Amino acid sequence: MKIVTVRRISQIFFFVLFVWFCIVSTVGEKFWQIRAWPVNWFLQLDPLVAIGTILTTHTLYMPLLWALATVILTIVFGRFFCGWVCPFGSIHHFVGFLGNRRIKTAEKIRLNRYRKAQRVKYFILIVFLFMAAFPSIDATLQVGLLDPISLVSRSFNLLLLPIVDKSINFISVSARFYEGAWLILAVFFVAILLNFVIPRFYCRFICPLGALFAILGRFAIWRIGKNKSECINCKLCEQSCEGGCEPAGKIRISECVLCFNCRQDCPYDIISYQNKSSLDGEITNPDISRRGFVLSLVGGIVAVPAIRLSGKLAGNWYHGIIRPPGALPEEEFLKRCIKCGQCMRICPTNVIQPGGIDGGLENLWTPVLNNRIGSSGCQLNCVACGQVCPTSAIRPITLDEKKGVGEFAEVGPIKLGTAFIDRNRCLPWAMDKPCIVCEENCPVSPKAIYTQEIFETIREGILTISKVSGNVIEVQETIMPERFASGDYYCVLDGQRRKIKANTEDAIEISFDEDIEKIPAAGTKIEVQVRLQRPYIDIEKCIGCGVCEHECPVSGKKAIRVSAEGETRNSDRKLLLKS
Repeated sequence: MKIVTVRRISQIFFFVLFVWFCIVSTVGEKFWQIRAWPVNWFLQLDPLVAIGTILTTHTLYMPLLWALATVILTIVFGRFFCGWVCPFGSIHHFVGFLGNRRIKTAEKIRLNRYRKAQRVKYFILIVFLFMAAFPSIDATLQVGLLDPISLVSRSFNLLLLPIVDKSINFISVSARFYEGAWLILAVFFVAILLNFVIPRFYCRFICPLGALFAILGRFAIWRIGKNKSECINCKLCEQSCEGGCEPAGKIRISECVLCFNCRQDCPYDIISYQNKSSLDGEITNPDISRRGFVLSLVGGIVAVPAIRLSGKLAGNWYHGIIRPPGALPEEEFLKRCIKCGQCMRICPTNVIQPGGIDGGLENLWTPVLNNRIGSSGCQLNCVACGQVCPTSAIRPITLDEKKGVGEFAEVGPIKLGTAFIDRNRCLPWAMDKPCIVCEENCPVSPKAIYTQEIFETIREGILTISKVSGNVIEVQETIMPERFASGDYYCVLDGQRRKIKANTEDAIEISFDEDIEKIPAAGTKIEVQVRLQRPYIDIEKCIGCGVCEHECPVSGKKAIRVSAEGETRNSDRKLLLKS
């Protein structure tokens, strides 16, 4: 079997495995649901994620030790991950093949030549690494913006799978929605479509992980090279070169992605995979100029203070950033989150959403709770998001810790924020309309939302009696039929309040247990009052789960909204002083 065929089988296998891991990132017990599938394995193999978290936190999360295997294998075999394993790289490879399969050989050779602009990916890598490393007190992990595994995971989890599953609902019970998916769509498809301009455009010019592998690959023991000196420089070996490594001349080892196309295309069997240097010479070092390195270094150091000038981690923090349960304090969270979308994919209620830039650039694509989307707020009996986070930006917690019971009883439940009632929009407060939806749906026991009863005379609620027959009071005014039939309306007669059972256009029926002892004369005035149960928030009991906000019947801007004030993870955002 040809080595290129083996490589294609490997690409297909790992791509299918990646898609399968995306599919099974679903809460449930069936074989196609989460169970014990290693859904983070590709992210754990990513050394850029591991190095980034080491630089920001000075620790290594144990599952990321898988990345060490990738590093060792790269030093032995070269950039095997790019050409044989990476699912995003396989997509680029396939699309580039489709876009250029019918062009002439000379044009293929021109398209696949090396370009100076391929050094840009090294500058991107340097910027990201120095943002993570300096200064350590303000470090931030932003590799997830362009890291290929984070990018393709985010694109499949939050874009492609929801689109495919929307009509069949095989993966999820109901359609999934993700705010700002258009930006994820734009980044993903622009990266794919650029393959029609230059094959593997993203891999050659942008990919920071590819740049890291290129630096490691220069030390590779096994490498592509010429084993004979009889080369006639036909350059057929360059017509399908996926990395632009120029195998016809001095091969650029750092750019070779081990596609082995050159070995297959060479008609003279001059190119081989060997553990010695190419006979025609090699260029081992990445094409990084001293000036470019210095500028990238300075850019990385300056970038963090620049993006934090808005004070989003200080007094100007954005109240709308509500993190999932178990999320680390904000500064520590931003040192770990790689924007992969795993927590958003696993969330059974679809409440975890990709963040926008309203909380600063660092917030982009990080997980935030949007209680208007999905089937509910954050469910009290769910801790799935922390179980799949590959870097422990959302640490794994137990249900006891989330609820504040058992050994966590003294500490109390995890608070995501606090609900606030907008009395200008709340039906009982602003419009004298009965509603206790938020109180009914509050999952906390005892409830964090309680009500106080009050009776208010409704507008045009003064009616004139024309006749009384048993429990039926006929009035002179015209009433909308069944307007008072909800059980929340009362008739005030002779200073006594009686519940209204039903009404017609010109009559009110009182409940049978509310007999009228003294028949009033015609012309007597009565009042129709509504019983209102106006909600209040007990901020000591509210955990900010957002169920109340999700269920609030006021569409548009909800009448009860959760804000990050009072969240457990940041002590400086407490609402109450300790008593």
